[in-house]
Order: sequence, then C-alpha cells, then structure tokens
Amino acid sequence: MKKIIAFLIILSSFYISPAQKNEAFEEYKSMFIENLWKLYPEWATNSGYYKYNHILTIPNEAFRQNQLDFSKAGLAKLELIDFNKLSLSDKTDYYLMRDFMQSIPWQVNTQKEYEWNPSNYNVSGDFSYILYTEYAPLIDRLNTINEKLKSVPAYFEEAKKNIKNPTLEHTKLAIDQNKNSIDVFDEEILKAVEKSSLREDEKNDLYENCKKAKTAILSYVSFLEKLHNPTPRSYRLGNELYAQKFLNNIQSEYSADQIYKMALERKKYLHEQMYATTRTLWKDYFTNIAIPNDTLLANKMMIDTLSVQHVKAEDFQSSIEKHIPLLVDFINKKQLIYLDPSKPLEVRKEPAYMAGVAGASISSPGPYDKNGKTFYNVGSLEGWSDAEKESYLREYNNYILQILDIHEAIPGHYTQGIYANQSPSLIKSILGNGTMIEGWAVYSELMMIENGYGNNTPEMWLMYYKWNLRSTCNTILDIGVHTQNMSKEDAISLLTKQAFQQEAEANGKWNRVQLSSVQLCSYFTGFKEIIDLREAYKKMKGSKYSLKEFNEKFLSYGSVPVKYIKELMLNEK
Repeated sequence: MKKIIAFLIILSSFYISPAQKNEAFEEYKSMFIENLWKLYPEWATNSGYYKYNHILTIPNEAFRQNQLDFSKAGLAKLELIDFNKLSLSDKTDYYLMRDFMQSIPWQVNTQKEYEWNPSNYNVSGDFSYILYTEYAPLIDRLNTINEKLKSVPAYFEEAKKNIKNPTLEHTKLAIDQNKNSIDVFDEEILKAVEKSSLREDEKNDLYENCKKAKTAILSYVSFLEKLHNPTPRSYRLGNELYAQKFLNNIQSEYSADQIYKMALERKKYLHEQMYATTRTLWKDYFTNIAIPNDTLLANKMMIDTLSVQHVKAEDFQSSIEKHIPLLVDFINKKQLIYLDPSKPLEVRKEPAYMAGVAGASISSPGPYDKNGKTFYNVGSLEGWSDAEKESYLREYNNYILQILDIHEAIPGHYTQGIYANQSPSLIKSILGNGTMIEGWAVYSELMMIENGYGNNTPEMWLMYYKWNLRSTCNTILDIGVHTQNMSKEDAISLLTKQAFQQEAEANGKWNRVQLSSVQLCSYFTGFKEIIDLREAYKKMKGSKYSLKEFNEKFLSYGSVPVKYIKELMLNEK
C-alpha cells in the first residue's frame, strides 16, 4: 500500500488542476480524439475505446479523402489555439497532434503504401481482439463481430483495387499472413458461437458471415498469387522517402544521417568493450589457445563458446515464464522503479496472424483499458529443423534470453506500457511514439546490467554488448538497405561477422528489413536520446539525483518523443 501511495504521489505531481487548464485546448483535444476514433475505429478498439467496434474501415478513395479532410480541418483549428498560453505539458500534446496530422498528407499522397504493400490488408487481428477482450459479455461481442463481418467482402474488394505494382516481399507476406488468419473465422469465432447463448437463427447468421469472410480472404490470397507483376516495385524506399519517413515516425532531434554516424561510432565502442571483456575471460575458456590478434575473431570465438549454453526448444516459453518473477524481485530489491503488482502479464504462444516479422513482442492494453491484460507473445519453433532450432537457441542463449525478457517485459515494454496508460494526458497515451517505446526497452537493458543484474559477471557483460550491437546494427542495416543499396551479402556479413548473430537470426533480420523501413532505427535512436537525457538530468539534479525518480518521471509523461520529454524534464520548476 505504501508503494502504491508513493506511485500516486509521483503521478499527481504531473496533474494539471482545472484552474490551470486551457478550456479551449481541452475542448480541442476532446474533439480531436473523438474524430480520430471515427476515422480509425480499429485503432480505437485496440486502444480500449469500443464505441465503434462494429465498424470495419473500407480502404477506398473516400476513406483516404476523409483522412486528408481530418488533417486539413484539424490543423486549421489547431492554429486558432494560443500556443504561448499552454502549459508545458499541453504544449507537448499540441506538438503530438500537429505532427500526426501533418504526416497524413505525405502518407496518402506521397508514400502511398496502400498501393504497394498488400500485407496492410488483414482483418483477423481486429476480430481476434474483440473475441478475446472481455470488455463486454460474450454474446454482445459476438453480435459486434457479426455486424463487422458483413463488411469483410467489401474490404477485400477495395484492397484488390488499391494494389498497384506491389513489392514481391510484401506480396508474399500478405499471402502467408492471410492464409494463417483463416483459423480466426474457421475455428475460433465458430467455437465461441457454439458455446454462446445466441438464438439458433443468430448463430446461423454468424456462421454464414464467417463463411463469407473466409471466402473473401481466400479470394484476396488467390488474387495476389495470380497477380501479373512483371516489374515489381523495390522494397527499398530510397533517400527522399526514407528521410521524410524518418522525420515523421522517429521524431528525433537528430536526422537519419546523424543517427547513422552515431550508430557507427557506437559499434566501434562496443567492439572495443567486447574485446577487453574477451581478454578477461580468455584463459577461463581457452587454456591452450592464444587469443587472436583479430579482435572480431576473438570476440566471435568467445561468444560462440558461451552461446552453447541455452534452453531446450520445448522449454523456451516456460523459461521465459520463470524469468519474470526473478526480474520483479531484482527491481524491487534494487529500488529501480515502481512495479504495479495489480497489472497482469501473461506469456503466450504468438498468435498465428502475428507470425512472419518478429519472434517476440508485447501486446499491451489500450489507454481506455488500464486494467487489461498484457500479453508477452513468444514465437513458436514448431516445424523448424534441428539445425534451425539450434541456431535460434544459440542466438537466444541463457544470457541473451534474460536480456530479451528485460526488453520485452520487465522493466521494458510491459512496464512502460503500464506507465503510459497512467499518463494524465490521453493524447500522450494514444499518439505513442515508437522511438521512445523501443528506446526505453533498450535503455532498460543497460540500466539493469549497470545495477548488477547477472551478478556483474564478464560473461553477462559480453552478452549485453553483443545484444546492444543488435539495436546499433539495426540502424546501420536499415539505413544501409533503404538508402545505400546494401546487398543481402553485405547485410548478412554485418550481422554475423560484426554483430556476431547466428545465421538464422541474420536471415530473419534480412527478411524484416525488406518488409519494414525506419522502424529498426527506433531502438538505437531512442536509447541514445534517453541516455543523453539521463546524463543531463543527473547533472541538473546534482546531489538530489535518484535513478528511481528519473525512471518513474520519464515514464510518467506517456509515450512521447524523447525530445519533448527532455523539454519537460529539464524545465521543471
């Protein structure tokens, strides 16, 4: 109880009293949010706002025009707000809404991903979310699903019309993911219907609409498989598109070019630290072999030797489950950050419709569902060859697996998500910045190791350096591939020879960089900005500095770009 009270005191320090509020701005924010949810009902659902659950957005020209109208009208009304009269916290809300609306015309008119990325069209996640999120009785959720199902055929017909010269890589992903999504309509919803108290005629109606949805999905898959596409678009964005997308999505005080140079410097630093650690460990593991002069070779030999210590394939998920309480105990003992014990976290097998890009992820409840369950999604190794499993398990060895759990769960994404949902500003929770979110997860890894997690053994530090190379080289890889025509051969060399990743991991990352762009830069960029902010905050506070206070205060603002959190934290009264 004392810990909960202390946490509430921290949050209350950021509360703005009614007397301090700018009424015109408060009215604008309410209008913005309501219009946002009308325009993006699926986003609303995943944020815990269920008023528009029954609506499935049809991705047609009218929808794109509605987006442009929302942007134009919203920006015009925002200009009427007297920015200078806003509180510092409200100014960040202003920035977030402005930045979001300014990015819409570029997405619709310039990027045009709706034309070349067929994997954008997949409805299974929306239906699955409604089915398994207990925001209302099952019978009500099934009625909502039934209403939404009626729009699935029209949805995929528009998707077919939109596709123009797609990339081969995104086409394949769309085919695979939509095939995997069939179970949602062919099994999962039907099982829920059978167990429900719906009338017989209502059940039959649902069965029929599920059948039509399945037919529409398979029709879309068939359309993609037969698509004549002799000159497919390249998955590489190119300099101009990349620079603008980096500006829109990363929202850093640095440019893509600056971050690229910083990542190269960080890679060099990590290699030096790894070699120093390898030299410390060498005689313990290589009694009769001299350490090579080639520092990268020496590091690789040591990492390969340590990486054979890993769990069995069948124990991968259960090992993650066992780590969670250990992380909680360590954080509480070291007093690094308050953890709310009332917020549930469940480790689960990754749903089929999510497969294809990343092997582990967090699904957090939205800002309207503060007490909802957070899921730690773990990719399955089912169907993998023994060689593939071994490669993967060496990558996620006994050391790295613990750091992965720090990143994804505690005090990484899970913890950050809980704090974000407690932010006094709904805007900050809704317009979450991926760079801050991923940056916090990467920062939390270092923060834990710095404070003795893993008993400060050189083995754990070496593996931490290797893991941090991962986020660093993500940036080098992404910018290199999308703006410098980095080849697959050079990419795999970077990841295996300089980042010391296993072949399976490197090939997976190559697949990911073809299917995404800019997002891989968020890890290093956010990490760099948070570390710099911590040093500046520490200098400002002097003898009054507290790591726990920094961590909690940083997260209290919600998922805001670090440059805005910096402005708030370094200008506190």
